[in-house]
Amino acid sequence: MTAPILAYEKPIPEITDLTKPFWEAAKRNELVLQNCKTCRKYQWYPRYSCINCGSRNFEWKKVSGRGTVYSYTIIRQVVANSPAFQKDIPFVVALVDLEEGVRMYSNIVGCKPEEVHIGMSVEVAFAQVTNEVSLPKFKPTASKG
Repeated sequence: MTAPILAYEKPIPEITDLTKPFWEAAKRNELVLQNCKTCRKYQWYPRYSCINCGSRNFEWKKVSGRGTVYSYTIIRQVVANSPAFQKDIPFVVALVDLEEGVRMYSNIVGCKPEEVHIGMSVEVAFAQVTNEVSLPKFKPTASKG
């Protein structure tokens, strides 16, 4: 039996019927995306219909988890309604272009904020924050792009 995770003070995602396959995969340290069975395009964030062709015929497919930083910001101050983030300052919030053609918003971890740059090669790294939720974050690849 695994030890319980200590209380997580930050907001956690709401798991719905639509997003449940994503969060179940994340709990297994796997990144999955909706893939349209009609046009074969990936999409992020989860939706009920394909943003490319309108189909409602999807499957969840495991993806590489590799990408590049499209844009980012370094958070150096938090507002009064988010004190749980204070201990993480400074931290990076980024848009990551995945190899599969979608853009995800997440944190860059595993390096100093000043080392992050546009075009940096990254790969997914999961942070288990509760016994039920693991959050996908991104870390530099070995080559650091």
